[in-house]
Amino acid sequence: MNAAIYAANFSEWLEKYKGRFINDFITDNRWKYLWNGLGVTLKITFGALIIGVILGFLVAAIRSTHDKTGKLRILNFICQIYLTVIRGTPVVVQLLITYFVILAPLGVDEIIVAICAFGINSGAYVAEIVRAGIMSIDNGQFEAGRSLGFNYAQTMWYIILPQAFKNILPALCNEFIVLLKETSVSGYVALQDLTKGGDIIRGRTFDAFMPLIAVALIYLVLVMILTKLVSLLERKLRSSEH
Repeated sequence: MNAAIYAANFSEWLEKYKGRFINDFITDNRWKYLWNGLGVTLKITFGALIIGVILGFLVAAIRSTHDKTGKLRILNFICQIYLTVIRGTPVVVQLLITYFVILAPLGVDEIIVAICAFGINSGAYVAEIVRAGIMSIDNGQFEAGRSLGFNYAQTMWYIILPQAFKNILPALCNEFIVLLKETSVSGYVALQDLTKGGDIIRGRTFDAFMPLIAVALIYLVLVMILTKLVSLLERKLRSSEH
């Protein structure tokens, strides 16, 4: 008797959530809000990643050069201001300032605005990660480079950075994962990213559970894929040392 009741309750529960699933994702092709939002999220993430890496390595090179040689004082001062401002203010505020104050009046596309804002934000954290990696390399490596006839820039490029990259790879991976998740606030500047897509479905169906759980699961899968790729890269780097 109890088994029959449980079976009936389970069947009723299944039908209920099946109906909610159809209403949330199938009706009016609402799943496309998530699909299109995922595309926007990936565009912003990879665009910001490129800017963040380039800017981060540049700032790290300037700061580490100043720390080791005492040169580039003015550039180092500018970099310190940049790091202080970016790391001391919320990314949402930076996004809003970039959009409403700087770029929107010029008619710049919202995706470009988001890429610039998140790229500049990520660059500050990448810079400190890379600088820490460079400073962790023994000064004897610089002397070895000089003994081979390399100048400072060549020593940094061919000897120091490859070693530093292996040391900072886990931290860089973590920063990239944080960047991916930070893009979820892109809806503040009217961008229909993944999170906004789930919110639109919620607004149409008045059902928050399934759309938001779907968004969370998609982010989780993306993070797991990124983590796996970095793990494979770390393994390849370790094997190249032997």
